[in-house]
Amino acid sequence: MKKYNELTRHEQEAYLMLPILTELKKLGGQSTTKDLKRSVVANDSSIPENTLTDFKTSRKGSKYLPFNFSFNFAVANLILAEMLKRPKTGIVKLTEKGREFKGNGTELSEQVYKVSVPLWKNKSKRNQSINDTGNNEEVVAKPDEDSDDEESWRSEILSALMNLSPAKFELFCRALVKRMKVDIDENVGTKLTGDGGLDGYGYITTDDFRTSRVAIQAKRWSINNSVSSPEIDKFRGAMDKFRAEFGIFITTSTFTRDAIKASRAGTRVITLIDGDKLIDLVTKYELYVKPVTVYKLEDFFREEN
Repeated sequence: MKKYNELTRHEQEAYLMLPILTELKKLGGQSTTKDLKRSVVANDSSIPENTLTDFKTSRKGSKYLPFNFSFNFAVANLILAEMLKRPKTGIVKLTEKGREFKGNGTELSEQVYKVSVPLWKNKSKRNQSINDTGNNEEVVAKPDEDSDDEESWRSEILSALMNLSPAKFELFCRALVKRMKVDIDENVGTKLTGDGGLDGYGYITTDDFRTSRVAIQAKRWSINNSVSSPEIDKFRGAMDKFRAEFGIFITTSTFTRDAIKASRAGTRVITLIDGDKLIDLVTKYELYVKPVTVYKLEDFFREEN
């Protein structure tokens, strides 16, 4: 069987349909597109772990995630085939038809394309921005779920993080965790050496009176260098040394599936923040970034008079 990256874009799209239905069932039948995407990548061993941070450069110089094309088209086709529906932007939900599907991946994609391809063709006749390839196998279009602008600024943030020195990245991570209501201890984990394996340490108070110790680990690694389970084990050892009840492991790359399992083992679960989630948190807390409002014209202005 071919690996995911060895498949054509259309084959990737067809392949993703079954994992999308499977993960949606695990997530309770409804999910944000972003969480669904992460769940599919995390639980399918054939998909590279760095898929959601592996940005490419287009001929025009803009950044994009190849995975988004296949994923978004898979979702769009499942919606056309009434396996999924979109209650609102950014949310997908299983339909009764999607919940009841019991076949394999090939049966699913064949069933979906039987419905969706004619619909894409009809749409292409009305809208020349959709290019029908005419071979009943692939229709070139771009759903609106992930805009070029979003992929571009996400790539820019990740690139900026990668360009930080290790010491400055650790400082950045402590600043981020502080924004998340953790009171940073200036005496632990703030030195380049002799920190006992920690890059930060602090305290968080919940329920107005309960205070817990939080250990922080920061790894500014390249996207092709995933954090493995031994790194999680070493961090857990450092947590033990400082009696930390909680651990936060932050990286610009990704975590191997074994690392994710290791983080959930034992009595203390370690929170993992990979490059993709890190970008979300940077924008959520507006840490050294500023939001910019952009307006785009809707289809009304492009439709025939």
